Amino acid sequence: MPTWLRLAPGLTIALLIVPVAAGLMAALLPAFGYFPPLGGTRFSLQPLTDVLSAPGIGRSLFVAAFVGFVSPLIALALTFVLLACVWDTKGLHAVRRLVAPLLSVPHAAAAVGLAFLIAPSGFLFRLISPDLSGWERPPDFLIVNDLWGLSMMAGLVAKEMPFLLLMALAALPTLDGSRRRMVMSSMGYGRGTGFFIAVAPQLYRLIRLPVFAVIAYASSVADVAIVLGPTTPAPLSVRILEWASDPELATRFTAAAGALIQVVLTLMLLGVWILGEKAVRFFWLRFIASGIRSGGGKLPRVIGLTLSLLPMLAIAFGLALLIIWSFAGRWRFPDILPASWSLRAWEQLGGGAMELAGTSLVVAVVPTIIAGLLIIGCLEVEHATGKTGGSRSLLILYVPLLVPQLTFLFGLQFLSIVFHVDGMITSVMFAHLVFILPYMFLSLADPYRRFDGRMLEVAAGLGMGYWRRLLQIRLPMMIGPILTALAIGIAVSIGQYLPTLLIGAGRVPTLTTEAVALSAGGDRRALAVAASLQALLPFAAFWVALAVPTFLARKRRGMQIR
Repeated sequence: MPTWLRLAPGLTIALLIVPVAAGLMAALLPAFGYFPPLGGTRFSLQPLTDVLSAPGIGRSLFVAAFVGFVSPLIALALTFVLLACVWDTKGLHAVRRLVAPLLSVPHAAAAVGLAFLIAPSGFLFRLISPDLSGWERPPDFLIVNDLWGLSMMAGLVAKEMPFLLLMALAALPTLDGSRRRMVMSSMGYGRGTGFFIAVAPQLYRLIRLPVFAVIAYASSVADVAIVLGPTTPAPLSVRILEWASDPELATRFTAAAGALIQVVLTLMLLGVWILGEKAVRFFWLRFIASGIRSGGGKLPRVIGLTLSLLPMLAIAFGLALLIIWSFAGRWRFPDILPASWSLRAWEQLGGGAMELAGTSLVVAVVPTIIAGLLIIGCLEVEHATGKTGGSRSLLILYVPLLVPQLTFLFGLQFLSIVFHVDGMITSVMFAHLVFILPYMFLSLADPYRRFDGRMLEVAAGLGMGYWRRLLQIRLPMMIGPILTALAIGIAVSIGQYLPTLLIGAGRVPTLTTEAVALSAGGDRRALAVAASLQALLPFAAFWVALAVPTFLARKRRGMQIR
């Protein structure tokens, strides 16, 4: 192995930690009134006072905390219920195949699709109108942008559940589920109860960090909050963005203070969650000691499957509605389908939409390739040394996911202004790289580690050098997992809203920023076009990731994807 390749782990760790640490420090100083480029030359508590005295700030904090705690709780519960229903059955394979496409849907596109589904003029109300409901016009219900953030919570659950499923499915093989099921069945436990007693506690320990990452994201999310969240007042993350985009530069100090409060809020939610873990453990041990053998009937399983599949079905129907709306002509309520079809929305956006798609692809592909090279380098060093880093390396990997995006990105925005790199496409790519690395590493690490090293030993015995073994044996045989990881990287990048908006300073428009901006307007067709394209690009990446290995292995049965 070349000596320079051993630098990959250190460089990757630096990319995961340094931007986050620098961003936090850069946000901390303005939060206390000190940032000379904006005229802040003295430390002061005035920015914090301005945030805490802002109208409606209590409600903003409550919504952020409520949604940030309850949506991960619901997503985790539904994930475990679904796994309990399909545990050690053929249905588990079907769930594995569903996860990647659902995970690829950007948050903004999923939120827009859900809005089209559940709004008073949406598809669900059209289905029951006017025959069942008697409504000839959309009812005056506040569903989207409701005061409690329930629709926002539904959108987050629909997107958080596939991520938790992916993490849980990756961890399940280490728990020897088949043997545990046999043991629990021999003791008289049903499938569901057996799963929650024998598998769920150990599985939760393995996905605890991903759950914490979901809490951090849900409490500070901006794009979903803009599309589905309340507006009077908005959640804390949206208000921070409003302060940051205010023409009055002095409000940047207020935004920095708000970003600091966002970190404190997330830490408090994590603390409450950890206390909740102890309470659940106490009651769970009492439940196990009771010896209850229920949970094996068909009715509970059907109910559990129905409830746990609802979020994923909502995403699927929402995506279908995006496509319908993008081609809709005249579509009045309560018609279920458009009375006419039109390409006008596509023609109006035309070259602008294609330009946005091109920018989105460039911003996604370049950091994804860089991340792929770094990750392969890290895994090669790991293979050569036999050291995986253990739980410490896993914690480092989750650093960008555990810290609220808005906080350290706001600090990076300050730094980009100081060093005159704000608004540059390369700066946006760098910011995306920080978030792409963890997801791609989690996707590729397990298949890479399971590769049969004896093939490389045989090749070395035949005189093949390191690079030939890597480029002619390992990488070609791992083309499927590598392309899947690259597709995940592209999907993650295309879905990034805050890094593009803050680091790009509004001068690097992508499909995500355009979709979120259009969500505030009244043109559903233009919004549907932007959101459809945003969802289409990750789907295309996953299609390539599946099609290329299938084509290359068409004459090699053992390498075909089943």
